[in-house]
Amino acid sequence: MWYHRLSHLQSRLQDLLKGGVIYPALPQPNFKSILPLAVHWHHTVSKSLTCAWQQHEDHFELKYANTVMRFDYVWLRDHCRSASCYNSKTHQRSLDTASVDLCIKPKNIRLDETTLFFTWPDGHVTKYDLNWLVKNSYEGQKQKVIQPRILWNAEIYQQAQVPYVDCQSFLETNEGLKKFLQNFLLYGIAFVENVPPTQEHTEKLAERISLIRETIYGRMWYFTSDFSRGDTAYTKLALDRHTDTTYFQEPCGIQVFHCLKHEGTGGRTLLVDGFYAAEQVLQKAPEEFELLSKVPLKHEYIEDVGECHNHMIGVGPVLNIYPWNKELYLIR
Repeated sequence: MWYHRLSHLQSRLQDLLKGGVIYPALPQPNFKSILPLAVHWHHTVSKSLTCAWQQHEDHFELKYANTVMRFDYVWLRDHCRSASCYNSKTHQRSLDTASVDLCIKPKNIRLDETTLFFTWPDGHVTKYDLNWLVKNSYEGQKQKVIQPRILWNAEIYQQAQVPYVDCQSFLETNEGLKKFLQNFLLYGIAFVENVPPTQEHTEKLAERISLIRETIYGRMWYFTSDFSRGDTAYTKLALDRHTDTTYFQEPCGIQVFHCLKHEGTGGRTLLVDGFYAAEQVLQKAPEEFELLSKVPLKHEYIEDVGECHNHMIGVGPVLNIYPWNKELYLIR
């Protein structure tokens, strides 16, 4: 029953890729924590923001920057950034977490401007910047947008007239790289033009963006319709809308395609914004969006051609979201 319903939903998801209502960006859910406020609060005015806190038996409650936050005392002690507890050069913890008393509670708390000072039972003092606490609190994470996006269909993207980036500018200037990254992060795709048609230049361009991952195909590879590998991409059959490497435990984040040679007809590239389609599902059928984001599936790649024998399995839901703010980050 789950299989049939998921198959139906995936089919509907593909249908929605063809068009629909324009949504300029993924709306963020409105999370508001309703916390029982105790009577005795410490109130302090810090610059233009009011700061108030209260000590509970097992946690510290803070009101700051229009956010009510709760921190476990063990977490606070474990996240001390003093020189004896944290190596600021390597950004790694020096404190042995197992040495922290699970019943630890500060002896004293005071505020100086925008910094909270905790004095622990052994006399150790930890200081926390208020904005750092907001940024690293669970409640603060709920309000945080990981990556602003512009969702698009064919009409939206054509009207946006997103400029291409010249290869020389991309490789040699920070401005060219910045323009490319802005396009990629906002739209999920970006184009570099005037790239010499060689694998070496393609690799040089890819390394300008990030590290190149090793795969069962190699780091960089050619493919054409010769069926040298057991994959539809190596045939003359048309490929419909899909996402690649769903069978990896961690699917690829960026793919670089470069047409080195083209003879005859066909070979057109079809590009789709899956996040736009997912937003359609969320707006029109939120219960089905939830199903697609919660039920894990096995994604398999089976290859048995020539000397290539591979069987890979990746497990995960169709839609992958961050649990703290419901933001979509990956589609399988």
